[in-house]
Amino acid sequence: MASKSLTVDNKTFDISYEILNASCKKDIIFLHGWGSNKDIMKNVFSPFLKDFRHIYIDLPGFGKSPNEYELKTEDYVKITNEFLTLLNSTKDVIAGHSYGGKVATSLNPKNLVLLSSAGILEEKSCAVKAKIAFAKFFNALGLGKITKMFRSSDVSSMNEGMYATFKNVVNEDFSNSFKNYKNNALIFWGEKDSATSLESGKKIASLINSSTFISYDGDHYFFVKNAKDIAKRVENGIL
Repeated sequence: MASKSLTVDNKTFDISYEILNASCKKDIIFLHGWGSNKDIMKNVFSPFLKDFRHIYIDLPGFGKSPNEYELKTEDYVKITNEFLTLLNSTKDVIAGHSYGGKVATSLNPKNLVLLSSAGILEEKSCAVKAKIAFAKFFNALGLGKITKMFRSSDVSSMNEGMYATFKNVVNEDFSNSFKNYKNNALIFWGEKDSATSLESGKKIASLINSSTFISYDGDHYFFVKNAKDIAKRVENGIL
């Protein structure tokens, strides 16, 4: 494991990362989802894709990459792109899980691999709608501290900068970003995913012209049990 310091828009970030198969000429970059870290991706995919230099990254605010700034997805894209430039990455393949899928798409790699990507707005459950309504009510009364009890488990332990970041990115509609991606895409999904529905995956596939869609029996982390097959399909399906 290593760390690189970089500055983007007058903000300094220390990015934790790990590289495997360092002598390989082609790169595959792995971007984790919200609330996750590079180790999950590394533990799953490191035994495979031996012809690629693997680059595992902790996005700012996750794993061992600290962050207290309020960010937007466009900031994550800038930061990740600058980081990959420092590593002289060719961005042959970028694989993104959940929130990492939005960042991966915006980086416009030669080959895009989406694993139950976020980016399609879905109808919120009644429970979530109720939490949002209560939080807005207490905020209007100037009782902001009380709203912390209504926060999602995804952000309950995060600092204020990351909570603000979460609010910035959670309801983004990336439909146009998917539609505007013109390169090769492999889209993998869990058929029982309750975080990003199977229908969202099918919609993303319909938006990206040059895409292949494959689903597996599993939830939001379906790729843990299907990494070998996914890796084989990536090897056979990239340009």
